[in-house]
Amino acid sequence: MSADLKVLGIIPARGGSKGIPRKNLVPLAGKPLLSYTIHAAQTSSRLTRAVLSSEDDEIVNVGRSYGIDVPFVRPAILATDEARSVEVAKHALQFVENEQGTTYDLVCLLQPTCPLRTASDIDRAITELEESDADSIVSLAPIEDPHPFKMMRINDGLIHPLFPDQWHESLRRQELPPTFYLNGAIYCVRREVLLDRSSLWGKKTLAYIMPAERSVNIDSIVDVKLAESLLALL
Repeated sequence: MSADLKVLGIIPARGGSKGIPRKNLVPLAGKPLLSYTIHAAQTSSRLTRAVLSSEDDEIVNVGRSYGIDVPFVRPAILATDEARSVEVAKHALQFVENEQGTTYDLVCLLQPTCPLRTASDIDRAITELEESDADSIVSLAPIEDPHPFKMMRINDGLIHPLFPDQWHESLRRQELPPTFYLNGAIYCVRREVLLDRSSLWGKKTLAYIMPAERSVNIDSIVDVKLAESLLALL
């Protein structure tokens, strides 16, 4: 593990949201949602610097009140529904590098909608990427139920298996291969992959597996209640 490795953490938090208005500031166990990711970034031992990227004055002020670095206001064009996360990450990296006159090795995008991801998750993901020849590492969580092989689509009112070659009427758990979903908590990528290929993935991406209890992604009030219940147990 290299002490010289420079890693930039970026917390993207725009003002707009569809499912929950002002989602990044919604109260979660008495604190704004954003604050949980700020805390994880601040207590990470492997992030060289962590910054907040937002176009929203209230989010910027709340972020600063929790001690996060806000070196710029995100351009409005990068805060629309159509704006891509990779462009948000590139903007933040280029601004910080120009401001500091330095170059980072890795970039970690940490979405505030994943409040139960820990500093340890961030640190382990960075270390796994550093010790590999992969382009990036992305967090996943296991799918318990329903398994994708049990999923159906409907065509003209008739049921069709989503994966017809793998489905039969009496699928047993023992027959089902482990499957995973992107939980949105961590995207760590090498600098040259982000800038030169405009990708958070590259061609070779490692999996960082997180348990379901730390993988809640806030899209609805139900998710907020679930996260609050899990926080009480963790």
